[in-house]
Amino acid sequence: MPNFKPNLLSMAILAFGAISLPTYAQDASSTEDAEDALEEVVVTGFRQSLVNALDKKRASDMVTEQLSADDLGGLPDVSMADALTRLPGISAVRTGGQAAEINIRGMSGGFVFSTLNGREQVSTSGSRSIEFDQYPSELISSAAVYKSPKASLIEGAVAGMVELSTANPLERTQQHTFNANVRSMYNDRAGEISDAVEFGHRLSFSYQGKFADDTLGIALGYARLYQPSVSTQFAGLAYNSAVDLDQIEGDIDGPDSAPEGEFVSEGIELQHRGGEETRDGFMASVQWEPVENFSLKADAFLSTFDTEAFARGFRVKFEPTKASFANTDIRENFMVGGTINRVTDGETRVEIVNDDNTDYDEVQSYGVNADWQVTEALNVKLDVSLSRASSDFRNGLLWSLVAEDANADVPVFDNNVSINYQLNGLSLPDIGLNQADYFTDINKVMVSKYGIYPFVNTDEVNATKLDVKYDFDLPVLASIEAGVRISSREYTNDRSVFEYGADNDFLTSEPPLKLTEDMVEVVDWEGDFSYFPSYLAVDVDKALNAWFPNGVPQPVQSWGSGALGVINPAPGSTVSHTWAVLQSGSVFEDTLAGYVMVNLDTEVAGIPVTGNIGVRAVKTEQYATSLANVGGDALAGAQYVEDEEGYINENYAPSIQGIEYTDYLPQMNLNFAITDNDQIRFAAAKVMSRPPINRLASDASLYFSDTGVISGNASNSPALKSFYADQLDLSYEHYFEESDGAVAVALFYKDIESTGIVTETLPQFDFAGAGFNVPETYVDETSGEPKAYKNGDYEVAYNDQDGGYIQGVEFAYTQVFSMLPKPLDGLGVNLSYSYTESEIEKQRVLGVSEVKQTLEGLSKNVISTSVFYSFKDFETRISVRSRDKFVSDQVAVESQTVYFAGETVVDYQASYNVTDNLGIVFQINNLTDEPTRSYFNTEDQTGTIQYFGRQFFMGVTYSM
Repeated sequence: MPNFKPNLLSMAILAFGAISLPTYAQDASSTEDAEDALEEVVVTGFRQSLVNALDKKRASDMVTEQLSADDLGGLPDVSMADALTRLPGISAVRTGGQAAEINIRGMSGGFVFSTLNGREQVSTSGSRSIEFDQYPSELISSAAVYKSPKASLIEGAVAGMVELSTANPLERTQQHTFNANVRSMYNDRAGEISDAVEFGHRLSFSYQGKFADDTLGIALGYARLYQPSVSTQFAGLAYNSAVDLDQIEGDIDGPDSAPEGEFVSEGIELQHRGGEETRDGFMASVQWEPVENFSLKADAFLSTFDTEAFARGFRVKFEPTKASFANTDIRENFMVGGTINRVTDGETRVEIVNDDNTDYDEVQSYGVNADWQVTEALNVKLDVSLSRASSDFRNGLLWSLVAEDANADVPVFDNNVSINYQLNGLSLPDIGLNQADYFTDINKVMVSKYGIYPFVNTDEVNATKLDVKYDFDLPVLASIEAGVRISSREYTNDRSVFEYGADNDFLTSEPPLKLTEDMVEVVDWEGDFSYFPSYLAVDVDKALNAWFPNGVPQPVQSWGSGALGVINPAPGSTVSHTWAVLQSGSVFEDTLAGYVMVNLDTEVAGIPVTGNIGVRAVKTEQYATSLANVGGDALAGAQYVEDEEGYINENYAPSIQGIEYTDYLPQMNLNFAITDNDQIRFAAAKVMSRPPINRLASDASLYFSDTGVISGNASNSPALKSFYADQLDLSYEHYFEESDGAVAVALFYKDIESTGIVTETLPQFDFAGAGFNVPETYVDETSGEPKAYKNGDYEVAYNDQDGGYIQGVEFAYTQVFSMLPKPLDGLGVNLSYSYTESEIEKQRVLGVSEVKQTLEGLSKNVISTSVFYSFKDFETRISVRSRDKFVSDQVAVESQTVYFAGETVVDYQASYNVTDNLGIVFQINNLTDEPTRSYFNTEDQTGTIQYFGRQFFMGVTYSM
């Protein structure tokens, strides 16, 4: 594609140059004829949803994409994430095999703003981006993606805004409707994983009715999804160590330090993942119109997502700064294969992992909206809303290691560890482990550590919005709108921890657990993974009950008696868990927004022009609770801060830190109706997206090592500001006259001021010089003498200033070939393609070096195709979604930013109406069992290769 980089002026000239095109009169009669023609179309199923969506897109005053269902439960997708990926310029990141976060025009979910019935939605993710798999498609009647904003919409979308809508029962033509959908589910990879669930189900019920002479409407809906959570994966861990392999290869003692040299991975993982996911969604709406000029609507939405999951397998930790190497395969300064041996005082090891995780997420949304047509010209709307989300994720980890003799009175770790591996790019690697025969032997394997690390957060926003509109009878100005919105948001995060034992050795102070036959099961790998070593799956509950006969201790938020400044009320652990206290706290965000906007309805050179021009002003106040280490200085605000165990720390000063700032966002949308069926749209705007809510936390912390090194972390900050962009949109739409369908082409350009948050590590940071209260000396454990503390690394976060452009082109084509002779007149296609490019490259630290990566979420080419066919009572469709490589986070030991390879996901569905009310449906998701594959800098450096299996659905639908 040729490079194009327009500026605001050239794009404006291009847009307004459209007025020189041939003009076509659009009189009232032709408009009425077109509307009548649309009303006479009678279609069903997937075809009808496309027709409805095209009607809404055509009538919109913005650059937008639409999804629509004739009835609740009419969208065929598992979640709204799947549904939205059918639209141009939209792609999804698969988590656990399912679409969850969406990307719009090459930008990640953090730049996407989402509303439900026009109200801001908070998320269980701990950031701004909502998890769309939390929203059952059966409860959503329509969805819109606004790619160009207008002043009356809530601010927050640099990439685009997603508006989900539930039912308006009084808008229905039928007096009463009822829909039911029941489907069974099967995952074809679940049988490869011990204890994984193979079968699930999906069901939904909805009712809409009108009462009291059509003045009262009620809509109710329930949707349930119970499904297997299944995946088999290999994960290569991050390259965070640099070792001079030329000097140390074959050195049995390993390196004395870690000089700059080749980059070596932290290790590799092989895991079976399984579990159960249960989502329950509820929707209710009551609409009351006692008189013609007043409407009152109250609606509620609730969705819970309950996950029980396990991860089993083994994790190979290279610990490369203290290891010996042989036969290394180095490519572009990265080690991708070779032999690694444990050395004296080294920590190279194989951990057999048995993790049990639970996650309970809940989303609630409530609102009341009053719409009063005061006079023929004056309209007033008042909306009051509450959106609340909570997440309780408990990450429970059980490690086992190989002992020389698990029956010994004092077990000793088997130091004879040798690892031979060869990465094979986007294919599974070759792995040889000298201890492999021991992984299934309870006379060798012992549990060495248990840890549980809960993440508990809540997010809530209360908002009140008032909008006023006054209609004019003027040649140019159709109306003026103004409004104000006040919102208050609070995000809380609570961390806690319990740890026992060690993951790199057997402790005598916290001795390991001897496994018994009733606690374990030998697990073999199958399919593509069948050549990997078998291992012991441990029954976590039985192991913990044996290890802790008096009850398993629960995690707590604790300083730990080993933390500096702790006044210890009783003897206890010397371990410091200061981070659990410092990473807990609250973020407060208050906004006051106002706007004024004029709506246009005029003609330019005989061409009807509609649209809007306005400006939105937003004042933001953001604050966070803070615990600053002031070294116990009372004058600096030090107080006694007590934790959940009764430990009191005297070093910290509680406070609330934050900033205030105001933004002005001008916006314009113009629509040129050049013929009855052709229109050109032009839009220009300044837009903003706020930083992830969890990144506004004030959780700066200092660490004092036993060796006298001071280090710190301030990777979040309440001083982070929003991200901004100037954007332009130009699109052309043609709607077919002889058949249902349309073709559209759009160009877009975003000049982005800031692309994200930079986390930078400052070496040998002068903590005292920066105002931190730090001790001057510590007591050396060996000599007992005081020694001076040394400055170490300090990690800080700030808004990056490296902006740049994102630009691209989108193409959409929808057509039902009703002009063809029967039975081919039921054939149709829905195709979209987008090309996106950007000059933005983000610096990322890899080991001790920096590399450049493209913007997160950006795939140059994204294609979505659905081919569908209906004949009498039969309908079938196949959908293909394809995207190029992109940057995102993969989950391993810790979140890692990687490249995801391009992928193509294929879904299939067929349905048959047995009677007017009863139908059967068959569906396959991920028809080709497409895995996700990722890599770090080049494809040689394997990240994750993860298979999820195919999902088969079979069920019935009923409507009346």
